[in-house]
Amino acid sequence: MKKTIFIAIAALVFVICLAGCEVSGSAQDRINTQIAANTLQENQPTPTDIEYSLERYNLIRRAYWVNGQRERANSLVCEIEKPLGYIVLFTESGGVVGRFVVDGKVSSLNSYLTPDSEAYTTGATRTIYWVADIDGSYGENDQGIFFFTPDGKYIEWTGTYLYSDIPFEVDTPTIVVGGESNA
Repeated sequence: MKKTIFIAIAALVFVICLAGCEVSGSAQDRINTQIAANTLQENQPTPTDIEYSLERYNLIRRAYWVNGQRERANSLVCEIEKPLGYIVLFTESGGVVGRFVVDGKVSSLNSYLTPDSEAYTTGATRTIYWVADIDGSYGENDQGIFFFTPDGKYIEWTGTYLYSDIPFEVDTPTIVVGGESNA
């Protein structure tokens, strides 16, 4: 209901602005894009009935694992049935490094349980305070992914990968990533 009122007010302000001035091409495109986005958000709102997050489960499990509490990580109960996924890890030249079954999902190394910073505004001054990660450290992680295997192994990867929820085989890649083929 609030979004509908907001959209109606935004549209009214838009019409009033159009009556008083002429809007150029790129400005009109931005306005049209925002109106379209608002309509889509109204028609397809963010779901609010997701009650359990596999991403948060992975992050909690990883926090225990990388901080030396592997038994606790492996005994962490997941409240929903985890799907199985399948992943192949590639070198830059397209060679296969490994194939794994993924227990649950693949997660980004840059997903966090809490924000990495908080912004405070005092008068005209805006200050950013960095917040420590769950292990007390600050900074960024590598760009990459992590996942667990069904037997409880932890794997991080910062390279190219192929992931699916269906089993597949990659014998010899025909596409070479970042170079020329010697075939």
